[in-house]
Amino acid sequence: MYFENKTIEDIIVDQDKLVEVMEKNGLECHGGWDYDRMTFDKRFDVKEGRYYLRVFCTAVSGDVGNNTASLKILKPALGKYYYPHGVEYGEDEVFPKHLVKKCEEILENVKKDLAELGIA
Repeated sequence: MYFENKTIEDIIVDQDKLVEVMEKNGLECHGGWDYDRMTFDKRFDVKEGRYYLRVFCTAVSGDVGNNTASLKILKPALGKYYYPHGVEYGEDEVFPKHLVKKCEEILENVKKDLAELGIA
């Protein structure tokens, strides 16, 4: 499930500031990076299963590996984890309403925190 039209998509921000804002909101990047992209995750273990809120980013300049990138935030997604195959984001998935609402709140808080830094 992708979050559209009310999120942080297409915002460009310096890597160090983005990492700070994401971590403040519980989104972490543990190995989810390459030299031209980063992925921030928040894991949710609820009675319906394990889910991940993912915020994908791509570098528009600089290098993620040496923390000099300017990152463009791509469309955030909520996916359900299936062992051993991984995370599925498809339209056939059923996402708990309470979890979708929580993810929307987190994304709105990220957007607000970026706006407070003069980024939006």
